[in-house]
Amino acid sequence: LLGLVALSLYNDQGGAETAVEAGTESAPTSSSTGAAFGLFSADFKKNEDLKEMLESNKESHKLEAMKRVVGLIAKGKNASELFPAVVKNVASKNIELKKLVYVYLVRYAEEQQDLALLSISTFQRALKDPNQFIRASALRVLSSIRVPIIVPIMMLAIKEAAADLSPYVRKTSAHAIQKLYSLDADQKEQLIEVIEKLLKDKSTLVAGSVVMAFEEVCPDRIDLIHKNYRKLCNLLVDVEEWGQVVIISMLTRYARTQFTSPWKEDAVFDENNEKAFYDSDSEEKKGQTESKPYIMDPDHRLLLRNTKPLLQSRNTAVVMSVAQLYWHLAPKHEVSIVTKSLVRLLRSHSFIRQFQSRCSTLCFRTFFYVRSTDATHIKTLKLEILTNLANEANISTILREFQTYVKSQDKAFAAATIQAIGRCATNISEVTDTCLNGLVLLLSNRDETVVAESVVVIKKLLQTQPTQHSEIIKHMAKLFDNITVPMARASILWLMGEYCERVPKIAPDVLRKMAKTFTTEEDIVKLQTVNLAAKLYLTNSKQTKLLTQYILNLGKYDQNYDIRDRTRFIRQLIVPNEKSGALNKYARRILLAPKPAPVLESAFKDRDRFQLGTLSHSLNIKATGYQELSDWPAVAPDQSVRNVEVIEPVKEWAPLVGKAKQPKSDDKFYSDEEEEKDEEESESSGSDDSSSSSSSSSSSSSEGLFYDFMLPCELHDTDSTSLLSLYLFINLLLCLSAQSQAVKVMRRAVKSPIRASVTTPSFSPVKTYELLHHMSGKGLAAKYHFPRQPCLYQPNMVAVQVILTNCSDHSLEEIHIGDRSPASLNIHCFNTIERLEPEASVTVSMGIDFSDSTQAANFQLCTKTDQFSVSIQPAVGELLMPSSMTEEEFCKDQGKLLGMNETSATITMATANTSSLAINKQLLSVANVGVVSSSQNNIHRFAGRTVSSGALVLVSLELRESSTALLTINTEKSIMASMLLRDLKQALAMA
Repeated sequence: LLGLVALSLYNDQGGAETAVEAGTESAPTSSSTGAAFGLFSADFKKNEDLKEMLESNKESHKLEAMKRVVGLIAKGKNASELFPAVVKNVASKNIELKKLVYVYLVRYAEEQQDLALLSISTFQRALKDPNQFIRASALRVLSSIRVPIIVPIMMLAIKEAAADLSPYVRKTSAHAIQKLYSLDADQKEQLIEVIEKLLKDKSTLVAGSVVMAFEEVCPDRIDLIHKNYRKLCNLLVDVEEWGQVVIISMLTRYARTQFTSPWKEDAVFDENNEKAFYDSDSEEKKGQTESKPYIMDPDHRLLLRNTKPLLQSRNTAVVMSVAQLYWHLAPKHEVSIVTKSLVRLLRSHSFIRQFQSRCSTLCFRTFFYVRSTDATHIKTLKLEILTNLANEANISTILREFQTYVKSQDKAFAAATIQAIGRCATNISEVTDTCLNGLVLLLSNRDETVVAESVVVIKKLLQTQPTQHSEIIKHMAKLFDNITVPMARASILWLMGEYCERVPKIAPDVLRKMAKTFTTEEDIVKLQTVNLAAKLYLTNSKQTKLLTQYILNLGKYDQNYDIRDRTRFIRQLIVPNEKSGALNKYARRILLAPKPAPVLESAFKDRDRFQLGTLSHSLNIKATGYQELSDWPAVAPDQSVRNVEVIEPVKEWAPLVGKAKQPKSDDKFYSDEEEEKDEEESESSGSDDSSSSSSSSSSSSSEGLFYDFMLPCELHDTDSTSLLSLYLFINLLLCLSAQSQAVKVMRRAVKSPIRASVTTPSFSPVKTYELLHHMSGKGLAAKYHFPRQPCLYQPNMVAVQVILTNCSDHSLEEIHIGDRSPASLNIHCFNTIERLEPEASVTVSMGIDFSDSTQAANFQLCTKTDQFSVSIQPAVGELLMPSSMTEEEFCKDQGKLLGMNETSATITMATANTSSLAINKQLLSVANVGVVSSSQNNIHRFAGRTVSSGALVLVSLELRESSTALLTINTEKSIMASMLLRDLKQALAMA
């Protein structure tokens, strides 16, 4: 009857939880005491309907019951009592039912070990099941039974699964390694053999899981990584996001042991990083190269280059992982490339917490200004960043911002702002007096919290220049009666006592007032009153002797033992008697000794000892499982240990539940407009965005991270302040999301019939072009240049940096991009600049799709009141991005681009300027191409791709007799080849 009632209620109300509760409440009682004990007898009938359905002969009833059971588990309900009924269905032939049963068993196998062991033979048979989901689920359940007696069975199952044809099963075996190691550490050697085998796996689905197993079992065995280092770097962009975080963390530690430090002042950085390039140089160039103290290892550059595209990931944990890798591994001048990506994460307070101690390296931006909608803890962290960014150049702007924050209705934030003003005054001596005067004005504020914090900060600042601020001390004494906050009153009393000789008329009067109210004051105020009395007794005994004795008598019988002890000590110290001995002679030197000025520092200053982004870095203590980053080796170990045949990324089929939609190739990736829209939505809803997860990522996330690892930056519940909660929920955050446009560019290069990969530019020109003269722009001047870096907005755009300068004597407001010509011009505008002060400059980034044409991009540069027509016309060489290829590949691709695709000319060059260094410099100043190594000293080769269409451009220069040279360009873009040939002839002939 109970089961029928519950099932009926479930169908009517639509939920398993409702049915169970309704069945519980309506359970009939047959005994006379049923009314009294109905509450307890109901538990006996709990979930009876589900048990009956699970024991039914109909598969449909069993399947429906399992869906309801899994639903209960998802809601956090306890369904452990159903274990006997569920485990009976483990041998069912219905695949969907079996999947749900395994989901249940993974959850409760550890709690119901005895019953799970009875079905262990069924799990073993399932390891041979044709369905990969069943094989993986059986292994997962088997590894969840925490009984030492089945360790041999688990080991055998893991070894078999590691050789499975399905990458999903191999991935599950990597997760099982960690569970078996935690159960029996004696199996370490056998598990290392399995890890070594899985590290050679070509599947991107397995890579992240096996690296996590490596980190848990044998993180010190870096010899296992040598042969797989380059493969992991190349697979990184295609690995799921959880795996990207794990691999990046491991490779960060690996790189610190294998490469020399790039942080030397006289270090040399070769952007192409092609070792063969130096072999092709003349003997003179070789001698110069050998004299240099540092050349970056190609494998070191490979890691930095392959992780850079991940800065555009939507997953904040991935972006933070790459940022910490660049911080610990990249040359100092390259660390700034992570700035824009980090600013995208400002919606997450976890990001700010991680990076505020390092933010002095970030550019000063209005991104860190506090918004009225920010929570208090986010405001405080942004305030910390602004304080760390303050310097002589921007302090005036920051202080104006602080003036607004002090007026905030959030008292805790206003108090933190006053502390920040004090730090700025201490760190920047030019504004110390300005900050002091501003804080003194705050003493008249109606808010007691603001006044109290101002007094405390002023006290600390006055210790740096006590002789110059006697008037401030007098002013604080006059406000003493109106201040009620104990800490503020105590601070004023301390100032009176410390500098009593500078205010000889005011200090005794303050002591007189305190004698009246001594018994009603707080303990901290009483202690400072006793100190003030002692100091005045020593410096002005004539006026304060009786007052001091009165206060000491009151303190002698105070209820607080600290005050009683302090009073008796002071009496023996300052009042001479027979028992005081020689200590009385040193009373003045003890009480009136000069005190060192306090140092106002950030609370995050001393966290450099921990790796950025780890739990230890957040807590500022060493957490369990934390692995120290080793120092750079003085001499790099043998790099030949990493020599192995390059393995191309393999596309593996990842199992999904349901039908997945194919991503559109023309989808835009996280543009600034999309980001701003997301910010508005996040502010209105009060929660951060979360990535969508697939079934494969959710299954991996269930394995969990139990020790110190990269902290997540994005939570489903952003109100949580518990770092432990941040740590435990990391797997829920690291789910699959859309791939970045930079990854698509790399894949497009790999799929192209002509092999070439995009590399970093070999030459960074400093030539700047005028966009708008300050006379024509009514005080607004603009210049632009091409940074020769991949555009962050769209891969088919050319990156342009514009320097805006206000040459007028008034502020310019709302500087932005207006109409463009033609209207179809694809241009990514910079964000509106709200205000540009006189003589101030700001650099903004733009992206323009020139469609592989040198036709000018015309648009309007606008202010609040004016519009100016401007145009940017690129040189043909700026429409290229460098490509990396070998000499053999160059010759092969050149052979495909002959006839109408080839343009050549003979030029005459000066004999003194035919060296490799001079040729590279002149050619790269014209065209943004990459240097291709050459085995022939008289031939120089260069390769690049057009930014918009990705068409290959090959340039070769063959030196001949009589200082002549044959310049050849091979490309499908015949018009572009002609213009490029003209520019190169002019540059090389001038050389």
